[in-house]
Amino acid sequence: MNIVLIGIANELPEHDDKYELHRLLSTLLSTELSVDEKLGIMEKEYSIAVDDRIREDVSAMCNLSQGIRETATDNAIAGVIVNMYENNFTLEQIAVATKKSVEEVRAIIIKKREPVLA
Repeated sequence: MNIVLIGIANELPEHDDKYELHRLLSTLLSTELSVDEKLGIMEKEYSIAVDDRIREDVSAMCNLSQGIRETATDNAIAGVIVNMYENNFTLEQIAVATKKSVEEVRAIIIKKREPVLA
């Protein structure tokens, strides 16, 4: 088995033959480009025929990455909320600091403090 690591940056590499694969992967995995921008690059620079199936697949991939980002953000905020609660911040202070309602803060604290089933 061979393993290949490819570093993907936020900025697309320049359009050059030596960066062809890297640019294509960066385009597909970019969180900065819209679906239409990704499809445009694929079509113009790589002569990939963009049909309905490709359009759906790229759109699904974009939605998946957005969902992953939202989940990570939600988990980070929940961690901050629990940490603040454990450090004796009031629910109102936590709500102001996190821009959540007191009810949302309470629900997160209750959910995070529930025991995990073994």
